[in-house]
Amino acid sequence: MNTSRSVTKTVTIDRPPDEVFAFLADPANWPRWAVVNVRSVEPTEDPQWWRMSTPQGPARLRIRPHAALGVLDHDYLDDTASWQVPARVVPNGTGADFMITFFRPPTLSDEDFLRQTALVDTELATLKDVLERPRP
Repeated sequence: MNTSRSVTKTVTIDRPPDEVFAFLADPANWPRWAVVNVRSVEPTEDPQWWRMSTPQGPARLRIRPHAALGVLDHDYLDDTASWQVPARVVPNGTGADFMITFFRPPTLSDEDFLRQTALVDTELATLKDVLERPRP
C-alpha cells in the first residue's frame, strides 16, 4: 500500500465543542451543512448506517463517534468505492475547530481530487454559518 495524497480541511466555529460534536455526530444534520455532497439522509434497518442521496447516486454513511476524544471518523460506501474519513472536533477556547481529512482514492486523478476537496470549503463555511447563526 502506498502513501496517498491527502488534504485536511479545518474550520473554526464559535460554539462550544460539545454542541459542535453533537450536531456533527447526528447524520440527520448532514444535509444542512454538507450541501455539496449530501442531498438527503435516512436511517436504515442497521442503526449504525444511514442511507444517503448524493450527486453521484446512493451511498451509505456510518459515523464512529467518540465524544471524549472529539472523534467523528466516518465510513462512506457507494456502488463504486468505499473509504474512511478521519474527522475531529477540537476545543479552541470557548469554540471549536472541526478538522476533516480526505485521502485521494486511486481511481481519482490529483486534479479531480483537488477539485472535489475544494468543494468542501463551501460545506465548512455552511457548517460555520449554521452553528453560529443566532438561535430564536
